Amino acid sequence: MKVAVLGLGSRGDTQPSAALALELAGRGHEAVLAAPARYAALAGPGVRFVPLSVDPATVLDGEEGRAWLGSGPLGFVRGLRTVVEPLAARLVAEVDAACAGADLVLAPALGAFGRHLSERHGMPYRILQFQPGEPTGEFPNPLVPLATLGRLGNRASYALVERAGLLVLARLVNRLRAEVLGLGPLRGSPFAADRRERVPVLCGVSPLVVPRPRDWPGYVHLTGYWRLPGTGGTAEMEDFLAAGPPPVFVGFGSMPCPERAAEEVVAGLRLAGLRGVVQGLPVAAGDDLLPVGEVPHDLVFPRMAVVVHHGGAGTTGTALTAGVPSVVCPFFSDQPFWGRRVAALGAGPPPLPIRRLDRRELADRLLAAPRHRERAARLGGKLAVENGVRTAADLIERH
Repeated sequence: MKVAVLGLGSRGDTQPSAALALELAGRGHEAVLAAPARYAALAGPGVRFVPLSVDPATVLDGEEGRAWLGSGPLGFVRGLRTVVEPLAARLVAEVDAACAGADLVLAPALGAFGRHLSERHGMPYRILQFQPGEPTGEFPNPLVPLATLGRLGNRASYALVERAGLLVLARLVNRLRAEVLGLGPLRGSPFAADRRERVPVLCGVSPLVVPRPRDWPGYVHLTGYWRLPGTGGTAEMEDFLAAGPPPVFVGFGSMPCPERAAEEVVAGLRLAGLRGVVQGLPVAAGDDLLPVGEVPHDLVFPRMAVVVHHGGAGTTGTALTAGVPSVVCPFFSDQPFWGRRVAALGAGPPPLPIRRLDRRELADRLLAAPRHRERAARLGGKLAVENGVRTAADLIERH
């Protein structure tokens, strides 16, 4: 079976897709991973990599992209057109070419790519999720920054979020369907159509982290995390780790940090009397600080005392699996949801939103983190023996 797997976001979105492609290739399937060119190294043995020229990380690194990410939920939705539209036609054409001839497409829910490609080529598809996106009364849509709206409000929030996105993007989506894919306009919500047709959903999250909602239908599967083992390391990192007690890792992925963030992070670490490995912030190296670029989180996190991060779905899963406490500093989107989950699981203190980040607040949470070490380690031990990618591949083959 030829399976096309789409990795259309940041590394946190692409890496689990690469893990799924690798598992399928290991079972004898012809696996194709279509993702931004910078992630070619994630394609394992037997996986054919198709580079996409549209790279979200490059977009977000630009001034316009960072302003977009920092504009809050409403600004984010409004900015979808101005940031995404100039690149959309090229992306859709490249994804279409990568998936032509596939027997099955595995595509993220965002953009409803699976439905568009299925209409064009006739192949079945499965929906990939990296946060629980199926309606439930147990918690609101993870993009809603509230813990609960009540059972009815929680369930309604999913339709509201989907409708808001469609309202902004419907014209662009229909133009791309016509001009690039040769399809007619959408009739109604593609997400509602997926649910009517019971299109299988594979959610790469552990039920130990988000217990499966009791009102989910049977075609939605909470498989466990899809982990891709990291490789590499540096002598500089090894020397720093050997020079003292386990440090704190601080990294906020591709999020647009306030200018004061680096100063507050360094001061907070020193107030708490802790060493730090700092990723992506302009800090000076010293006896107690090591600035780093991209490093394999699954290899680094278990050697830390605490992990301070933005609460992206992939980073949260890796930190929890490492079995060390987390301090989550959410920016927006689903990150507050993951911050609340970490605290509810006892794997870290209450989240510290990035807008409130200051040295004293950070130091207080770092000093509180040891109280969470035992529960974090217990949860990490259970997560480490899960095999979510095997479960997901079993479901793909079964259907």
